[in-house]
Amino acid sequence: MSLNRLPSNNFIKRLSVTISTVSVAVLLAACQTTPPSSSGTTTAGAPAPTKPGTPPGPTMRATSFAQLPGWNRDDLREAWPALQSSCSVMIRKPEWRAACGAAQQVNAADAGLLRAYFETYYTPYQLFNADGSDSGLVTGYYEPLLKGSRRRGGPYQTPLYQAPDDLLTIDMASAYPELKNLRLRGKIAGRKVVPYPSRAELMQSNALAGSELVWVDDPVEAFFLQVQGSGRVYLPETRETIRMAYADQNGRPYKSIGRYLVDKGEMELSQASAQNIKAWVKANPARKEELLNSNPSYVFFKEEKLPDPSKGPKGAQGIALTPQRSIAVDPQHVPLGAPVFLSTTLPNSERPLQRLVVAQDTGGAIRGVVRADYFWGFGDEAEDMAGAMKQRGAMWILLPKGMNVPAAAGN
Repeated sequence: MSLNRLPSNNFIKRLSVTISTVSVAVLLAACQTTPPSSSGTTTAGAPAPTKPGTPPGPTMRATSFAQLPGWNRDDLREAWPALQSSCSVMIRKPEWRAACGAAQQVNAADAGLLRAYFETYYTPYQLFNADGSDSGLVTGYYEPLLKGSRRRGGPYQTPLYQAPDDLLTIDMASAYPELKNLRLRGKIAGRKVVPYPSRAELMQSNALAGSELVWVDDPVEAFFLQVQGSGRVYLPETRETIRMAYADQNGRPYKSIGRYLVDKGEMELSQASAQNIKAWVKANPARKEELLNSNPSYVFFKEEKLPDPSKGPKGAQGIALTPQRSIAVDPQHVPLGAPVFLSTTLPNSERPLQRLVVAQDTGGAIRGVVRADYFWGFGDEAEDMAGAMKQRGAMWILLPKGMNVPAAAGN
């Protein structure tokens, strides 16, 4: 096929089938900086499935701020830093220029003025799943802290690796614009590009030797660091704390180890939290590798300095995440940088969690319209909350007034 002609739909379908057979990854939007999953996917929760035979409905519908539950009770001053960070990027887009430009003139200390700003410059759209339902899965993630060393020895036996030199990324956009969000991972074998090895294959070989960044003292915590996508490592030898930021992934699909334990009859669905999974590993040390290798995905890191410990890691938008005001979304349905009003409940509770957040991150397991991963921040409390979070929730995306919204949105 000539590359100067766009592929047909049938060609794209055939290509998609081919891609799936070689187990390559699909990464969305700008270079994804979270892993192919986030902490919520260590549980076995999943969004509500679409009912068979149900025709797709509008994914969002215009509404009013009065319809947002808890809108008038939220302290928007806490969300303002996240909005300002995203606006530093979004202001370059014509449809966001007026709203983000006006944000620079607002007194951030006045909660009333902030509320007036949003109600003046934005229209809220409630998000809906394809089956017309307005409820979806809300999970949580956090930035963990591990203890490590730059040298292997003593308790430090588990390596964290940088991206290996033989890992290829193939971007299809230059040839086929329709596939601009498709990136393939693999390696060269002779004259072919083949899938990159799975986690089990990498762990059973010496393929990553020489790519070690640091060595940490707990293989299970290292696994959960990959699930979170980034974290901090304290180096006792130098009393330094560094950040391990997401660099790349082996292209294999993420599979929940929580779901694996449920399917094996080791725990109930309601028990499949990060805390319970760690407890299961301690009680079944001989099956640790079996469990971890049930997930074929493997994440690689890059080292970053930690000049300001109060700031979170960079998300997919390329800016630092704001604890409890940033979420990861599916960018096929929610544009990165957009404010989102989230209505859910606290983990293991009926207490409402209703607040303005900003879509600043992505994750391979964050798929669907009404689907969010809530960033809790750093520390023990953030870990506890993120590990237990598996709630139902509703979402409203705030788009600038006058923005051209597709007819399928149902306005």
